[in-house]
Amino acid sequence: MHDLTAKRTLVKSPPELWSELSELERLAGHLDAFGEITITKLEPEHTVAWEGERASGTVSIEPSGWGTKVTLSARIEREEAPAETAEEPEPPRRRSLLARWWRREVQVEPAALPEPPPAVEDHPIAPEDAQAVLDGALEALGSAHHRPFSRG
Repeated sequence: MHDLTAKRTLVKSPPELWSELSELERLAGHLDAFGEITITKLEPEHTVAWEGERASGTVSIEPSGWGTKVTLSARIEREEAPAETAEEPEPPRRRSLLARWWRREVQVEPAALPEPPPAVEDHPIAPEDAQAVLDGALEALGSAHHRPFSRG
């Protein structure tokens, strides 16, 4: 399990950031690398708790001096791959009297078993990639989405 955090003070108002982070579609746009996102809890104007297919976390917003302090946190629960068990080598096959006489080994074909269906794999996200997603979300939140004082 990995707990990741990204913090930054953005030069935007808390209501502007709240409208961006409290709507499911907008939040999912920032955290799409974690799979399908659902919002599980809202504390108006302050905290958003979310869960995704690959992680869960929170977004907190606090007024801070000339801007707003935004903290994104994520918890990644990685399932460790089970240790592979070492298979015991098969004991040597005994050759029949005729096989020894003709110096050939009798091959017995095992019954054909159907192959199991392939397992559906949930690709976990690496902690480095998850941190990059959180940092990228803060970068996108902090950048201007329009050009002020421009014509056209």
